[in-house]
Amino acid sequence: MKIRRKIIEYSRGNDLEHFWRLYRWQKRIGSGFLHDILTFLLSRCAYRHGGYIGPDAVIKGRPVLPHGLQGIFISRYASVGEGCRIYQNVTIGEVDRKAPVIGDGCLIGAGAVLIGDIRIGDRVKIGAGAVVHTDVPDDCTVVPQPARILPPDGGKGVSGS
Repeated sequence: MKIRRKIIEYSRGNDLEHFWRLYRWQKRIGSGFLHDILTFLLSRCAYRHGGYIGPDAVIKGRPVLPHGLQGIFISRYASVGEGCRIYQNVTIGEVDRKAPVIGDGCLIGAGAVLIGDIRIGDRVKIGAGAVVHTDVPDDCTVVPQPARILPPDGGKGVSGS
């Protein structure tokens, strides 16, 4: 059964085990010809899985990607914390070579856009379709239409953005 499950996961494009191994190896190598080859292989692998992770992006641990890399774009200048859950079609983009720094344990819903020189705190939940362009404190929830930040106190001190 284990082999059958691996074949199914691989055929769906959800088996990113080799991708993350290449990513960690590329980060350990530093620079040089081997680093360039690994960067090329990572780019091709991400493209095959339908996403993009910049070669200089800092990703701590292994993020949970329930839908694989489908439509996920992570800027080369971005930093993603440990234990983050990122759904499909998420954009973590840059403005003037500055990209978001995302804390640990965050959840980023499908189709969310995080852009610019912002900091997303730890354990933040970003709703599907939200466009975030300002800093978000720890333990908050960001919901779209229009995007607003709900503090951890249950919304008693709602602030708009």
